Amino acid sequence: MKDNSLYLNALLNNDFLVIKEIYINNFPNVKRFVIQNKGQQADAEDIFQKALLQLTVRYRKEPFEIKSNFDAYLFTCCKNLWRRELNKARKEVTSEGVIELRSETRDLALSILEQERWEFFQEKLELISENCKQILKRFFKKMPYKKIAEELDYNSETVVRQRVFKCKTKLTEMLQQDFRFKELKQL
Repeated sequence: MKDNSLYLNALLNNDFLVIKEIYINNFPNVKRFVIQNKGQQADAEDIFQKALLQLTVRYRKEPFEIKSNFDAYLFTCCKNLWRRELNKARKEVTSEGVIELRSETRDLALSILEQERWEFFQEKLELISENCKQILKRFFKKMPYKKIAEELDYNSETVVRQRVFKCKTKLTEMLQQDFRFKELKQL
């Protein structure tokens, strides 16, 4: 496995061979994900390009460290960008009037901010107890309380609801106590 900074620097310096390797190793998974989630090959290509651009712009602005492996990080960026595209498409309304086009720069900045917020959230999620982590990960995947109770061996859905509430409260407190919370919230 290569050092993650090698990939980030390759993006920054337009290193064709390493960028080609990134495509070969990662694009098929992104394409599969996008197509399985109401997209086409062209959508997958756009999302992959946006993710690489997002990483490059962000790394150029302020070098950062990827704590997981590069491939997983890039895939998560692509997933987040595709979900954002699906949400935007749902909100758009067809109109006979003049439509103002979205600024690509603004769009890129917003996607970078969303990625930073997601990373901040994941960082804090890793700091809570293992029990809370297990409950909240299932809760965030919209797993029914009954199934969570079965999987984690709780007596009832009510107990799970109480644990979810306590764990969410703890996580929220941890997020709000960090100085980055206000910065990321205001942007």
